[in-house]
Amino acid sequence: MIKVDPKKIVISRTDSIGDVVLTLPLAGILKKKFPNAQVIFLGNTYTKPIIQCSEHVDEVWEWAIMKSWSYDEQVEWLIEQNVDVFLHVFPRREIARIVKKANIPFRIGTSHRIYHLLTCNNLVNFTRKRSELHEAQLNTKLLAPFGIRKSYSLDELTQNLGFNRIPELPDNLSTLIDKEKQSVILHPKSQGSAIEWGVDNFMKLAAEINDKKFQVFITGTENEAKHFRDKIPSRNNVIDLSGQLTLEELIAFIDACDILVAASTGPLHIAGICNTHAVGLFSSQKPIHPGRWKPLGNKVSILTSGKNSTSTQPLQIDIRDVLKAIEKIV
Repeated sequence: MIKVDPKKIVISRTDSIGDVVLTLPLAGILKKKFPNAQVIFLGNTYTKPIIQCSEHVDEVWEWAIMKSWSYDEQVEWLIEQNVDVFLHVFPRREIARIVKKANIPFRIGTSHRIYHLLTCNNLVNFTRKRSELHEAQLNTKLLAPFGIRKSYSLDELTQNLGFNRIPELPDNLSTLIDKEKQSVILHPKSQGSAIEWGVDNFMKLAAEINDKKFQVFITGTENEAKHFRDKIPSRNNVIDLSGQLTLEELIAFIDACDILVAASTGPLHIAGICNTHAVGLFSSQKPIHPGRWKPLGNKVSILTSGKNSTSTQPLQIDIRDVLKAIEKIV
């Protein structure tokens, strides 16, 4: 148990956007418990724009930069930071080893990693694999050494996000949005993070959405766009933005739009916490079902596949059901 008020706490989560979003409530909870503490987030360079949007995070460290240093340089630098508590939310052996060598006083990690038995001095015993809890709720289990053992609802976790530092939307993107229509973002791909609905289904959806009521934007990375760019329907209300947005711009654009439709992937989580209507397309199979991975937020609609899909078989969700979910939001 941590019996002192820490001055510097590091939250380490060096994986993808959705995982980082569902970890951000920890920063808010810790700020309430220790208002004078500095909360630092160690993440990927790619997810830094997401982390910076939280008002509860005081500083962001980039693992890619630290990783480029020698082991001795990593340890020496970490010693100089005078960290009191290091919280391993996403376990990484190499990070745990550095933190132990730097002799950070309180090192928290799950007991389900053998290397944590040697590198952490505050172990929390819980399992994610068989749990019925949401991923964001599971993250809070790691707060037990702080004396924080509350069972948080998803609404309470949403309130602890502090996702208020949204980047400003550039004029060239702002002028694309027709204020007379509902703006819908379709994000067809997931960079392998989820079972997808399929490019063809998204393109049929784009072709069938009422062009009098809705304006459609297609987003994705340049690599993802290679799978669908030549299939985008030629309609006046459909605009292709794939491969054109930085993550900062994507966050700002999602915040400015009304609806986003995607599988269980980063942009869906961004929409949820931006208070944009997030229509999530999920598999019902565990552990990737919406009970575990649905976005945080107050404007979230979930559609689940009627059959257990596989990575080679798209989600079995009828286009008419997705259209109804979109039209219901108006």
